[in-house]
Amino acid sequence: MSRRPDPVQPADDAARTLTRDLLSLGHAALAWTDPDTGTPGISRISFARDPEAGLLTLISGLAPHFRALSSHPDCALMLGEVGEKGDPLTHPRLMIRAKAAFVAPDDPSRAGLRVRWLERNPKALVYIDLPDFAFVRLIPKSALLNGGFARAFRLLPEDLM
Repeated sequence: MSRRPDPVQPADDAARTLTRDLLSLGHAALAWTDPDTGTPGISRISFARDPEAGLLTLISGLAPHFRALSSHPDCALMLGEVGEKGDPLTHPRLMIRAKAAFVAPDDPSRAGLRVRWLERNPKALVYIDLPDFAFVRLIPKSALLNGGFARAFRLLPEDLM
């Protein structure tokens, strides 16, 4: 029995460019595992590709994904926007499998993260210093870019940095 060739290709320069565009959206859907039930959950998060920290978010201890990521750091992100016209499945989207790593409040890198986060999200000034908020690095393990019909690419973690 013959096997069909894998339709998912290694990333090329065009795929990496599209990936960078999607990483600049400023928000993502974050999938996580509920520590009590083991069932999946999903949240919309603020998101950034920080030049020093890599993929990053800032979350409140009140959010269910804070506790979930603390207990089970494996997670996934979905980035993309549906255009005004056409089938939503033809618009580019990026799925990233990652591991969450909380940045300690006394981590020396936190001050720089804070400054760069506020440059991108000035309204975060209202809550960024509240004691329950934490920066979380989202360390990529693998990624899949669907660039539209018949345009699927596997990305390496370094393609996301």
